[in-house]
Amino acid sequence: MHANVILADHWGPGGFWPLIPLFWIAFWAFAITTFRRRGYLRWQRYAADQSPLAKAEATLAERFAKGEIDEDEYWSRRATLDATRERTRS
Repeated sequence: MHANVILADHWGPGGFWPLIPLFWIAFWAFAITTFRRRGYLRWQRYAADQSPLAKAEATLAERFAKGEIDEDEYWSRRATLDATRERTRS
């Protein structure tokens, strides 16, 4: 009985109890961040695998934004892409 009383005095949360909630907060933050990032990267890969017309439009917009082509050339090429899209739908 004397041993039970001595052991009972030493049981309890101890000095490390704040680490347990911090561990779980860190664990869930890491898990959520990882899964979100993986989902975002998967979505980016899916978007990149879209049609060649979508890639062409993105490239055209990028070139226009960089100043490699002027506005007239942008709209001319954009009209060509739109016409191509209409022909592929029909």
